[in-house]
Amino acid sequence: MWVAAIQLTSTADMADNLHKARRLVVEAAGRGAQVVALPEHFAYLGPDDQKPPSLQPFTGPLVQDFRRLAQDLGIYLLMGTFPELPDSGGPPYNTSVLLGPAGQVVAAYRKIHLFDVALPGGPHYQESKVAQPGTEVVTATLPGLPFTVGLAVCYDLRFPELFRALAAQGAELVFLPAAFTLTTGRDHWEVLLRARAIENQLYIVAPAQYGEHHRGRRSFGRSLIIDPWGVVLAQAPDGEGIIYAWLDHDRLTRLRREMPSLHHRRLP
Repeated sequence: MWVAAIQLTSTADMADNLHKARRLVVEAAGRGAQVVALPEHFAYLGPDDQKPPSLQPFTGPLVQDFRRLAQDLGIYLLMGTFPELPDSGGPPYNTSVLLGPAGQVVAAYRKIHLFDVALPGGPHYQESKVAQPGTEVVTATLPGLPFTVGLAVCYDLRFPELFRALAAQGAELVFLPAAFTLTTGRDHWEVLLRARAIENQLYIVAPAQYGEHHRGRRSFGRSLIIDPWGVVLAQAPDGEGIIYAWLDHDRLTRLRREMPSLHHRRLP
């Protein structure tokens, strides 16, 4: 199947961010992508704010608008992430939503690992001040397409046990929308993505934020699509745009049969 990963430079201008996101989703679908993925915080990436304009309940207009877009285009659409206001109150979740070609919600994942990091010589982040962690490992099948997918977000990449749990639940393709920092991205982004793909013998689609979002916050970019052998099928250059790749389920099945490392695992 054909997949597309969209790279954005989202800012505090939510209307402009959504306009760009929709335009690029439509372009990707027009070029034959059956599955299109947006990056983390695609709708708003401004200064840290307890109540950003993208903060909405799951039933809010953001999800509903993109459900209609997925249905109009007849595609699977990953809504990157947005700050989901929980019905029970309390801090929001950083939530990724996978939509189907009938406009249905296929799966929703609430980011488990929150980015609380003080980078040497770089900016400090404390995601736990504005979000609460999710608790569920999420996989789903794609009706009409051969892949079982798993969902993860950005900082989750540093926790291989999550990816092994996804593989144990049958994931053959993992989406990882991200806003990876410039400081860590230069050294860790590609090597960690390739490692997770190789370790778990699965495809990874990682749409990323790029560039300066506001003063003091920059993202690395270089969105990637990687195959189960760790081969980079597509990489985005600097700037906004779309990358595409063909995901071959027969290749995945063959690689898992020829090197059955998932079955050779002995540790609990």
